[in-house]
Amino acid sequence: MSTNTLSKEAELRLTDFFNKTVDPKTMAKTIRHLNYLLALSVMRENETLKLEMPNLENGFYWLNQLAEVLNPYLDVE
Repeated sequence: MSTNTLSKEAELRLTDFFNKTVDPKTMAKTIRHLNYLLALSVMRENETLKLEMPNLENGFYWLNQLAEVLNPYLDVE
């Protein structure tokens, strides 16, 4: 996994977005719900969608990681 650092401007924009625009818990809940709907629709429509599976798996993984950053749900004991 590669690590990219954000510029200070990008960090400020993200902080501003999440502090003023959207509630992190609501955003995390929305991301998880969207992830579920996307997975469900893809599985129902194309059970043998082989070429896009790596992209879908990566997309689901990173969306879930973002949701965890916004609102740690899976780490709660």
